[in-house]
Amino acid sequence: MTGRPPILVTGPLPPPVVEALRRRCDADVYEGERIPRDELLRRLPGKVGVITLITDKVDAEFLDTAGPQLVIVANYAVGFDNVDVAECTRRGVLASNTPDVLTETTADLTWALLLAAARRIAEGDRFLRSRTPWIWGPQMMLGVDVHGKILGVVGFGRIGQAVARRARGFGMRVIYTGRFPASQEVERELVAAKVSFDDLLGRADFISINAPLTEETRHLFGREQFRKMKSTAVLVNSARGPLVNEAELAAALKEGEIFAAGIDVFENEPEVHPDLFECENAVIVPHLGTATVDTRNAMGMLAADNLFAAVEGRRPPTLINPEVWEWRQGA
Repeated sequence: MTGRPPILVTGPLPPPVVEALRRRCDADVYEGERIPRDELLRRLPGKVGVITLITDKVDAEFLDTAGPQLVIVANYAVGFDNVDVAECTRRGVLASNTPDVLTETTADLTWALLLAAARRIAEGDRFLRSRTPWIWGPQMMLGVDVHGKILGVVGFGRIGQAVARRARGFGMRVIYTGRFPASQEVERELVAAKVSFDDLLGRADFISINAPLTEETRHLFGREQFRKMKSTAVLVNSARGPLVNEAELAAALKEGEIFAAGIDVFENEPEVHPDLFECENAVIVPHLGTATVDTRNAMGMLAADNLFAAVEGRRPPTLINPEVWEWRQGA
């Protein structure tokens, strides 16, 4: 492709990323936090590449509006449940994501939530800020121990394994579930054992959700699952909000079916189920899993690299649908 390719960026990416895009492309960058759907559709025609955020739905309407000149949709996230990959593939549109560069940072945030929920850190902070009179006592604000316990990881991909790797420093045993077993080398390294989902629910003291969102995993955790968990268990979700039924989680927390939860993502983001606000034993943060300067820059640069490659006729490094690339090469 000759000239400066016209592209759309649907949100305010980190400045170094925007600068890199503008040096090589005719970049139309939406400066607000979340582009309205009608504005997105208005800006799409004529673009050969789009960098999308997880709040942007890439569906048949999106692709119809973009037209046949669209080469790539580069999603600024590792998850891509917002992208209809099958529809992109059917139309010969490349789709990419940003794996690897956010793995360790997301695992760090998972552990921050796990420890905060287990030791009632956020609750203690709120208590002191309320200036309630207090004096130390043996029964004050008791949490649950982390060291030496069992960590259950639901979804044992890159991030799930990174979460498990950190458990070694706490002398924890790791059990996991996933679509496929990890290699023997990984299981040995992480001292991890694959078990059934129900077995994990009943045995784990801490459960970290790191699975992708699919039709099969939507509401993977609901009242039935909470009742199978230990009453001392802590649930952490840093994957996707709809994996957990928020109303039923709030009920389980209020009724003491589980001890606590740390939640980074929500069913109807940016909305949070109002019942969760009433749960002192819920640590809730606004989708901070990848929220460090270095990681957000790295995600943006990877999304840009995917876009540059596609519009310049090279294979994008992290394709979701590589079959489209093969088809384009043979076309």
